Amino acid sequence: MNMTFLQELFNNITQRDALLRRRQGDGSTPDHAQLIRACRTLLASDGEASSIAMASRALAMYARLGDDEKRRFFERLAEEFSADPTAIDTAYARYREARDNRSLQTLFDTCEPRRQELLRRLNLPSDGTLALVRMREDLLRMLRDNPGFAAIDADFAHLFGSWFNRGFLVLKRIDWNTPASILEKIIRYEAVHEIQDWDDLRRRLDARDRRCFAFFHPAIGDEPLIFVEVALHKGLPDRIQPILKGERHAVDDPDMADAAAFFGISNCQTGLRGISFGNFLIKQVVQELKQELPQLKHFVTLSPVPGFAQWLAELRNDATLPPALLESLAELDAPDWHRDPERSERLKAVVKPLAARYLVDEKNARGLPLNPVARFHLGNGAELHRINWLGDVSPKGLKQAHGLMVNYLYVLDDIERNHENYTANATVARSSEVRDLARKARKLAKGETAK
Repeated sequence: MNMTFLQELFNNITQRDALLRRRQGDGSTPDHAQLIRACRTLLASDGEASSIAMASRALAMYARLGDDEKRRFFERLAEEFSADPTAIDTAYARYREARDNRSLQTLFDTCEPRRQELLRRLNLPSDGTLALVRMREDLLRMLRDNPGFAAIDADFAHLFGSWFNRGFLVLKRIDWNTPASILEKIIRYEAVHEIQDWDDLRRRLDARDRRCFAFFHPAIGDEPLIFVEVALHKGLPDRIQPILKGERHAVDDPDMADAAAFFGISNCQTGLRGISFGNFLIKQVVQELKQELPQLKHFVTLSPVPGFAQWLAELRNDATLPPALLESLAELDAPDWHRDPERSERLKAVVKPLAARYLVDEKNARGLPLNPVARFHLGNGAELHRINWLGDVSPKGLKQAHGLMVNYLYVLDDIERNHENYTANATVARSSEVRDLARKARKLAKGETAK
């Protein structure tokens, strides 16, 4: 079937629903009680056509609520739209007696909170999916102060995991000819290295040594889910500023590149937090690049190390550390220390090993690496390959990691093994260089000479 015809059909449906909502608006501001009544009516509806209209009306009401009313709406969802404990006990008793598939299915159905069916019905309008993503964004914002909302979030995560299954995602290359409405979103959503203006965006998209790819979902139109920026390079890059400035000394012709560097991966939809797209994105982009440029040998990131500076500041308060190490680290307090070659070299000898310790040995409560970027790439099967000194000397780079950046290397033959070892044992795949740095860090902590 002609895809253009389908796209026009979906666009017409979306425009019709938007017009319907505008006509339904009476200028009054609804409250959460009205929305709850609308949700109950929606759950009681048997007709598909009427359900679509009711869902559209309910979503329009939600969009007009203020934060206090949204919070009360979520409170009612948590309390009144959960599963019925009495019904669960009855269904379990029947299953325990019968032990057959029919009673088991009844038990499954009974255990499902009514919220999940409500969310499914709210998803019926053509723009319902995006509206629900925005709704979860509100929920996540309120979750910290309202831990009782966690059950609602679990329902969202369960449904979004199916609705945003990899099979529904569409990979598109973003370039200077991409519609301006999407390019504007790329500027707005860039989360790693801020895009300053349209000229900056053009440097990142229009140069022959750049690529950018994004995942889209048919149900939410031109809203990207996640995108990755790529720089083609000769050898592995170790500094971000030349890439951002468009300095292309290393490779002028894409066919001369032997490495593809992923230097910015940005999740665009806060409401889809926890729904994994990045691993699929990187693997598919690798396939796309290999098909276009078969000479590429290395697929590597140039990644930030958020949280390292904070961790190091806390470490410096440890009175058990050798005084000589603490004195060396005190040089980080000097203004513009990174501009002083001698001071920078002295700091490099102690900070890089400590960064290796942070990335390899420091774990969170779940026994996984403390650093979130490390968790992402190691979980995808990458290797912690190299720690780059003064890789990012921007104010942000110096503040979050004292200028450090990391190369995570994706070796195609090793990805599955690294992923399985990480998943089973939280094993950090790392190069011999990083292993040596971590060993030096342990010696520094004991006051031994690091060689």
